[in-house]
Amino acid sequence: MLADVKHDIIETIAVLSESPKGWTKELNLISWNGREPKYDLRDWAPNKDKMGKGVTLTKEELLTLQGILADWE
Repeated sequence: MLADVKHDIIETIAVLSESPKGWTKELNLISWNGREPKYDLRDWAPNKDKMGKGVTLTKEELLTLQGILADWE
């Protein structure tokens, strides 16, 4: 069984989409278990009590991805 994972959403950067059931795909700056905040892209339930699988990136990884997407045609 997984231990409880604590999270603190420091900043919501963008809401990319919303499903008919109210779940939102968001890019947030999140501190997981009191650690240094990282950028996080995942689905969230309307009241933030549930979350889907996601991707967590450092600032450097996010900037690398931004550069790749900017050059992508």
